[in-house]
Amino acid sequence: MAEAYFSVGLIVGTHGIRGEVKVLSKTDFPERRFKPRSELWLRKEGQDPHQSLVVRSARPHKNVWLVAFEGYQDINRVEGWRGMQLCVPESKLMPLPEGTYYIHQLVGLDVHTDDGKYVGKLVDVLMPGANDVYVVRGPLQKKDVLIPAIADVVQEVNLERGTMTVHLLPGLLDADEV
Repeated sequence: MAEAYFSVGLIVGTHGIRGEVKVLSKTDFPERRFKPRSELWLRKEGQDPHQSLVVRSARPHKNVWLVAFEGYQDINRVEGWRGMQLCVPESKLMPLPEGTYYIHQLVGLDVHTDDGKYVGKLVDVLMPGANDVYVVRGPLQKKDVLIPAIADVVQEVNLERGTMTVHLLPGLLDADEV
């Protein structure tokens, strides 16, 4: 089975005429991912990567990173990359501190309350600001349950078993369905 690849950036445009692209970072480690001589793979969303690229230079600029690649010093060679993703293979993901997880590790977990009720499957992770929010879909209520990713709520994540245990604080479920 082929190794999975994960997006670390989205090319949203070009900058200047010397082959720089504007990259919207999708990583917590942009300084390391986009540093010179690092290798990234180019792909269209939903497809396998088709081209390996080596970073020549990178720098933050407003809300994006300006990244240039070795062998691509001309705007004409990179214009067609708009909308494409920059990816890394799973084997090159950065190690995370204990108790933190990549989104792809969390999506699909079965979520139960600390008193044994099945809440549902974790289907998405939202990042609205102060903390992440886990979107859980299941039989506990008609609408998705939105669970804040905070220590008072998330009691345990067990990737081996594919489960998450949560303590549902008052107000997390719709009042008319409790």
